[in-house]
Order: sequence, then structure tokens, then C-alpha cells
Amino acid sequence: MGGRRRNAPAHDEDFTFVSPLVKYLLFIFNMIFWMISMVMMSIGVYARMMKHAEAAMACLSVDPAILLMVVGVLMFFITFCGCVGSLRENICLLQIFCVCLTVIFLLQLAAGVLGFIFSDKARTKVTELINNAIVHYRDDIDLQNLLDFGQKEFSCCGGVTYTDWSQNIYFNCTPNNPSRERCSVPFSCCHISKDEAVINTMCGHDIQKKDFLEAGATIHTNGCIDKLVDWIHSNLFLLGGVALGLAIPQLVGILLSQILINQIKDQISLQNYNLQHRSDPWR
Repeated sequence: MGGRRRNAPAHDEDFTFVSPLVKYLLFIFNMIFWMISMVMMSIGVYARMMKHAEAAMACLSVDPAILLMVVGVLMFFITFCGCVGSLRENICLLQIFCVCLTVIFLLQLAAGVLGFIFSDKARTKVTELINNAIVHYRDDIDLQNLLDFGQKEFSCCGGVTYTDWSQNIYFNCTPNNPSRERCSVPFSCCHISKDEAVINTMCGHDIQKKDFLEAGATIHTNGCIDKLVDWIHSNLFLLGGVALGLAIPQLVGILLSQILINQIKDQISLQNYNLQHRSDPWR
């Protein structure tokens, strides 16, 4: 003898398993990051268009504008799937959103673990990256500003030592180099005193001709790699907080999308049940 489905609501026509709170919370969550991705892409495209084509092609691997555009496009695609998927209750788009976030989270986790285990290889890779940036220092204004900021912030010069700047064609210390900056280093390597009324921007001139102790009176002779490693060791709690700050939004997005997917599936099952038992007098 038939009867009402167990645990089914009394008014199936009006009832919905999909929570408006979860649905619109996920939508707003994605909308915020979608707008951030648009800003990132816009800044990246603008910065790229302001550069010369030759310089752009010369340093694609270290160009901050390219990095900004790539991250922006990736964020745009993922958050677009999350926005539309939550608003339209589309399981396919929500699953794409959830899978992408899960993959990114796992890749970040794996990168952190591998970077800790293979710290020597990670150090070598960072050294190669900095040396490549030194080579293209004058080719890209954004890259130049980034390197100058790093050298001022960490009070360092070059990758391993200040003579690394000889890798740049303008600062190269070979006798046949016609550049006026031959054997010099950028101003960002210099000791800067706040008491100086006039700053000497040529303080790095011919510094590479001097020995380590003599150069140390004018510039920071330690390389940025060692300074960066020391900074990481002394700021582990800060880096842990940053990593947690990046992980929490991803985990929240994964959790909300999975909850909404399950609610939509339950709602579809309820609708199918209603269709199958529409003529059943015992429902």
C-alpha cells in the first residue's frame, strides 16, 4: 500500500532544498574576486601596452605585467564559473569551479612542501630568476622598479654579490664596454642616509672595481638571496599567516560550492519525485 515518501516535505511544490543564503553568499564571494581579476587584467594589459615590443619579448619570463595578466585571466575564468553557476544553479559550472579551486589549492600545498624539502633547488631557481632580471634590468621599467624596491627593502645588491651586476650589458665591467655605467651598480644598492640634504645618485659608479671591504663603505655588498633567506627564517609566522589567508578563501569557496551542488541535486531528485507521483493520491 502506497504512502507519502519518508522525510519528504508536506508541501513539495513550494519547498526547495537550495538555500538562498548559500547560493547568494557564493555568488557575492565570486563577484568580489571576479572584479579583482578584472582590475588585475586591466593593469597588466595597460602596463604591457606602455612598453616597447622589443623589451616585452626579451623578458617575458620575469615580466610582472605578464604575471598579472595570467593570474587575472585564471581568476576571471574560475570566478565566472562560480558566479554563473551559483546564480543559475548550474551543477556543471559549479563542479568546474570546485575542481579548479581544489587543483590550485593542492598545487600551492605541493609547491610549499617541495620548496621546503628541496630548498637548495628552490634557492638555485630563485638565483636564476634574479640573474635573468638583472640581465633585463634596463629593458623593462616595471622590472627595474621591482629590483630597485627589493634591493632597497632588503639592503642588498645583486643575486649572490654586488658583482652580479656585471651580467648586465650596461654595468658589465669588461674593458671594451663603452657604457658610461661600466663597472657600476644601480643607485638602489647604495647606503642611503636620511640626514643627507642632497642624495648622490652616482654613488654606485665604478664600485665593481673596488674590493669587498672598500665597496662596503658605499653600497650593500651582500646578495639579495642570502638576505631573502634570512628574512624568510625570521618571518615564518607572517608567511604562515599569508599562506593561511590565501588558503581560507579557497577552502570556503570549495565548501560552499559543494554544499550548493548537493542541495541542487537534492532539489532535482525532489522535482523528479513530484513528476513521477503527480497523479498518486497518497503523496
